[in-house]
Amino acid sequence: MAAPAPEHVRNIVLVGQDGAGKTSLAEAMLFVSGKTPRMGTTHDGKSYLDYDPEEIKRKFTISTSIAPIPYKDYKINVLDTSGHPDFIGDTLATMQAAEMALFVVDAVDGPQVMTTKLWREAEDMRLSRAVYINHIDRENANFDAAMALLHARFGGRLGAVTIPIGQAEEFQGVIDIIRMEARYFEDGGERVEAVDTLPAKYQEEARIARDKLCDLVAEADDELMMKYLEGEEQLTQEELEGLLDKAIAQELIIPVFVGSTIIMQGVQGLMEDICTYFPHPKSHGRFRMADDVTVRIDETKPPCAFAFKTVSDPFVGRLTFLKVISGYLEPGLELVCGRTGKKERLGKIQVMMGKEAVDVKSAKAGDIVVVPKLSDVRAGDTLSCEGTIAIEPLPLPEPLYPVAIEAVSKKEEDKLGTFLARAAEADPTLRIRRDEDTHQTIIHAMGEAQVEMLLNRLKEQSGVEAKLVPVRIPYRETITKSAEAQGRHKKQTGGAGQFGDCWLRLAPIPGEGYEFVDEIKGGAIPNGLIPAVDKGVREAMEEGFLAGYPMVDIRCTVFDGSYHSVDSNEMAFRAAARIGLRKACADADPVVLEPIEEITVTIPESYAGAVMGDISASRGRVTGMETDERGDTVVIAQAPLAELTDYSTRLRSITRGTGDFTMKPVGYEQVPYDVQAKLVERYEEGRAK
Repeated sequence: MAAPAPEHVRNIVLVGQDGAGKTSLAEAMLFVSGKTPRMGTTHDGKSYLDYDPEEIKRKFTISTSIAPIPYKDYKINVLDTSGHPDFIGDTLATMQAAEMALFVVDAVDGPQVMTTKLWREAEDMRLSRAVYINHIDRENANFDAAMALLHARFGGRLGAVTIPIGQAEEFQGVIDIIRMEARYFEDGGERVEAVDTLPAKYQEEARIARDKLCDLVAEADDELMMKYLEGEEQLTQEELEGLLDKAIAQELIIPVFVGSTIIMQGVQGLMEDICTYFPHPKSHGRFRMADDVTVRIDETKPPCAFAFKTVSDPFVGRLTFLKVISGYLEPGLELVCGRTGKKERLGKIQVMMGKEAVDVKSAKAGDIVVVPKLSDVRAGDTLSCEGTIAIEPLPLPEPLYPVAIEAVSKKEEDKLGTFLARAAEADPTLRIRRDEDTHQTIIHAMGEAQVEMLLNRLKEQSGVEAKLVPVRIPYRETITKSAEAQGRHKKQTGGAGQFGDCWLRLAPIPGEGYEFVDEIKGGAIPNGLIPAVDKGVREAMEEGFLAGYPMVDIRCTVFDGSYHSVDSNEMAFRAAARIGLRKACADADPVVLEPIEEITVTIPESYAGAVMGDISASRGRVTGMETDERGDTVVIAQAPLAELTDYSTRLRSITRGTGDFTMKPVGYEQVPYDVQAKLVERYEEGRAK
């Protein structure tokens, strides 16, 4: 396929709940266009788009696939995304590359939780939207009920452009409201009749839908709207068709289609309307730069492209998915990455269809292509001639599901680290860090499914077997009252011995860390050995006193001591200081401190009581509650980190996936004595082994 002009490109991202039929819609469009010889299906593992072994096993989309569909004189880039909450980051990143979000909704279940979340994201992006009500031939399918739910949840801008002729087992075809035609599907073919040949019931339904459609579309033209409001006749066919694309682009109307992807009914009409009425990149494609300037699609300007996704393929290496913003891309072209300032040479330009890649000679502004083997380009990067353009990537949700990982074999720790680093580069919602306090490698993910998939791919691609272990909480220890003690170290080994003697006074200094004070007078300890006392105290504090956790918020004063002119040295005074600190701690009422997090939970009002109850049961306390601009309840609370490591899973269960939260550290507090006793007991058991 030759590089199409921007006006002949349609970038459509399929979004919605898992199971609604996004992938089957894309597969049906591929088959109807003649791009594939058969209808690919997910349930039997023979999908062209869900080809990854994990997707075949789980029977749902994990990672975005592209279906470039030639239809008449147009190229429809269908971006099939995941509807699973653990992979929402990939879906949101992909939505940046489209001009239209087509929400696929099940005719039985209606819009579900993920549909609502992604709808709000599309609203925030100012992305045009449409809806395809799928599975209208299923038992208990109800078009009117699905439309009522859509209106209740997303407002009155939704207007049916097709309605079903019958539903469930009586489904026969659809009525095209734009053209006022009835389309029957018979033996894989299509029979078109005028609406006025239908029974009166369907004629009346079509007339009502047509009136609603005209009401919404008329708002796209001020002069026409005034005439319309003054009671003049309904929009003419020419006026309706002439304004529909403008009304969709301006979000004055959200068109609703209906059909069944499995039996490919209502698909061809959808493709016709995508090409005729959906916004093309030049009319609607816009990107916001870091300095808040808007960049529009323009093939006349110098080459520029936005990387919205990267994939590390074990066979072909790194693949970078690019939305061409301006100019032309050609093999051999050198562009500069705005983030790194490095030149990146485009060796090949390819069009992906599922896992199959086809080389193309060029790509114009507005199109979506894949470039292999770019050395250091990440999702969210901008490539341009001078490297001065920086498009602002969409803020992605914070991964708040922490797990600790370690290789089963210590020899494979390096391989594990390399794989995790590569995985984090490809997936912006995956964070990997090494916790120096607990000496663990921590993965911050969106949820359990994302972590499971990561472990499976680790074994398949790297041959490394890893295991998840409990996340260690970075507790601290401190003292609650002042105390003093002598630290005396004396050792005779036959030659030169060791002698150190110091008196230490400890005092709590909450929130101030550590302070060392020298009050030695009269040379009781030589100045050259005072730093050794400080060092010994620090070493002992790092080891902890009660449960093996580092000690903080202590002022240590060395105020007396003695030394031996021959046997005293740095090592001896470090040992004496460690002894002195431990003896003083025994009389200073030591306690364990735990990290406290502030959590901000956004939920529908109906779940507020359950969420606050769970916070209280987690040793947390609610500090505030408010209502946001969308009417959701926002609960602000503080709770121990130890009680929040599985909070994303708990909140998803409590709110049926409707809740979101953020968290940030706010400090340390003393643990309850029963918790402290358990930590001390666990520490003692570990030392005894």
